Amino acid sequence: MTDFMETEDRREIIKQKLRQNFDGRIVRKDLTKKIKEGANVPVYVLEFLLGQYCSSDDPEIIEQGVENVKHILADNFVRPDEAQKILSVLRQRGSYTVIDKITVSLNIRYDMYEAEFSNLGLKNIPISEEYPTKYDRLLCGGIWCIVQLDYETENEFAPEIISASGDYIQSKKKRQKDATPISIRKLTPIQMPHVDIEELKQGRKAFTEDEWMDVMLRSIGMEPDTLTKREKWLIITRMLPLVENNFNLCELGPRSTGKSHLYKEISPNSILVSGGQTTVANLFYNMGRKTVGLVGLWDCVAFDEVAGIHFKDKDGIQIMKDYMASGSFARGKEEKAASASMVFVGNINQSVDVLLKTSSLFDPFPPEMGTDTAFLDRIHCYIPGWEIPKFRPEHFTDDYGFITDYLAEFLRELRKEQYGDALDKYFRLGKNLNQRDTIAVRKIVGGFVKLLYPDGEFTKEQLEKILQISLEMRRRVKEQLKKLGGMEFYDVNFSYIDNETFEEHYVSVPEQGGGKLIPEGMCNPGQVYTVSRGKSGMIGVFRLESQMLPGNGKFDRTGLGSDRDAKEATDTAFKYLKANGSRISGTLSTTIKDYIINYQDLQGIGMTSKLALPTLIALCSIALGKPTVSTLAVLGEISISGTMIKVDDLANVLQVCLDSGAKKILLPITSAGDLGSVPAELMGSFNIIFYNSTEDAVFKALGVE
Repeated sequence: MTDFMETEDRREIIKQKLRQNFDGRIVRKDLTKKIKEGANVPVYVLEFLLGQYCSSDDPEIIEQGVENVKHILADNFVRPDEAQKILSVLRQRGSYTVIDKITVSLNIRYDMYEAEFSNLGLKNIPISEEYPTKYDRLLCGGIWCIVQLDYETENEFAPEIISASGDYIQSKKKRQKDATPISIRKLTPIQMPHVDIEELKQGRKAFTEDEWMDVMLRSIGMEPDTLTKREKWLIITRMLPLVENNFNLCELGPRSTGKSHLYKEISPNSILVSGGQTTVANLFYNMGRKTVGLVGLWDCVAFDEVAGIHFKDKDGIQIMKDYMASGSFARGKEEKAASASMVFVGNINQSVDVLLKTSSLFDPFPPEMGTDTAFLDRIHCYIPGWEIPKFRPEHFTDDYGFITDYLAEFLRELRKEQYGDALDKYFRLGKNLNQRDTIAVRKIVGGFVKLLYPDGEFTKEQLEKILQISLEMRRRVKEQLKKLGGMEFYDVNFSYIDNETFEEHYVSVPEQGGGKLIPEGMCNPGQVYTVSRGKSGMIGVFRLESQMLPGNGKFDRTGLGSDRDAKEATDTAFKYLKANGSRISGTLSTTIKDYIINYQDLQGIGMTSKLALPTLIALCSIALGKPTVSTLAVLGEISISGTMIKVDDLANVLQVCLDSGAKKILLPITSAGDLGSVPAELMGSFNIIFYNSTEDAVFKALGVE
């Protein structure tokens, strides 16, 4: 009960602060939902009207306001199929008020401004220059307005332009075939005609970090009280492409977690390419018409269902790679630049654990993208969509948030500011981050600062939190690249260094698991860890656990199934022990004891066949009652006669050892020549123990000098 009271008090405090600082810029989100379901009008048109008529807490005023809004929409909103009917009514009455999207352009020939109506289908309507001067967004792609139109057929000349104060101005057109009897008496913008960014920065100062986060979430229709802190951060991350230029984001997760909702419904500055089929002309540049495609017209281009992305042109993905890296693309003779962010959203069909074991987290992408490391390396941020809950009705808010258009516009304004260097004041990045990683992390940090601290005021602790989540979002991309591209991307241990204390902090990725496969401390006798290539071709970790019982020299194996190669390797080990046991220790007996070894494939990649040496070490360990040295990974293999076989693909094997938590490596001397291919940082992470013979390997594994 106390929790409920606290929540209510918080809500009330936030509401009061919004009223004081952003009056006329806020709206109750449940009213939007209520009308939106019945009227297919843009959210921002609806919310503007609701902000005008329902800005109160009195239920009667709200109810009356909602009715007014419904009437206005029914009478004045222009549906494209009713355009001719409205023009007819305008002609009969002589004047009529419409709600439509208006774009203004300058006609240089006649030195006058002309308006174009999107749904009404009217062009070249004279308009007073006061409007585009006052509302500059009319000239930049157009905005929704309430417009009072007049219809005049009496004049010899084309209708005069009516100024905002109601004066008539003579146009320079003679009565000609292109003249029109329609003139604009009054124009009122419904969307924000311009945004005062200073007002936003001042208003932000009144809120705490948590309160501002709640306001942002409610503005996109989510209810923060139903979400955990982590979920709030992840949903806010979705907004980064709207505040950062040329930001590439990927989110894959289960269905109905609202991945595409933000880009489709909330922001008028982003476009969702559904179905995935597209062309270079549509997306980048149409050489026939000499026009820039979607990346030049929108702030954010989102691809829904990445699995279906398909370019009709062969060079589509190549041009996309070029654009994602540099923000420009060459087409024909020209190079074009644009600032649109790219967003890829799609569904994951299996659980994350399965994907991590069997393929990569980019698996849903089409093969030409999902296996192309150069393409994936250009993705700055990967949101773990599987951590966001499936949305139910209680997840949507019925509280106050910013009018969608106000939100979209100040996000657009913030694209002009740069906060990528915010981290330099307190921190610097670790040496494992290459240039692309650094750019990505700085972009994410800059985006979060714009969203949460647009006034540029934040503490060291607040920035550290942002930096940790930024490093995690990029590391998720890098981890998958390492899986796909091997040694080229070995440096995934991302860290940041505190400028004051010089402490280095490492950031992990939750799904990779903090619990290492090879544990710290001493193992039980007979427990051995080995790293080698499994049946699927991937490198993984395998655990052997042994038991010894009184008996007559039997050897049982569990966990191998019907794998013939693996069974042969284990037989090799037992035969070798029978023949040479006395050279290892006089107390070893293979006649009065039975041995059982259980083999475990810890990453589900298929059992390895390189099991002779690990099996031998496990048998000796249990027989002598001596555990292997701590955090040891056994590498290499032996033949039936005890010949050492060197390790294939040493650098990648050592990388897996590092990721699994191994600190000591048992390595055949025959592999010493391959150490030159291993990066120095990787070598420095281990204590490498070389062995010269099979017996030597057993002694060193058990720590016997």
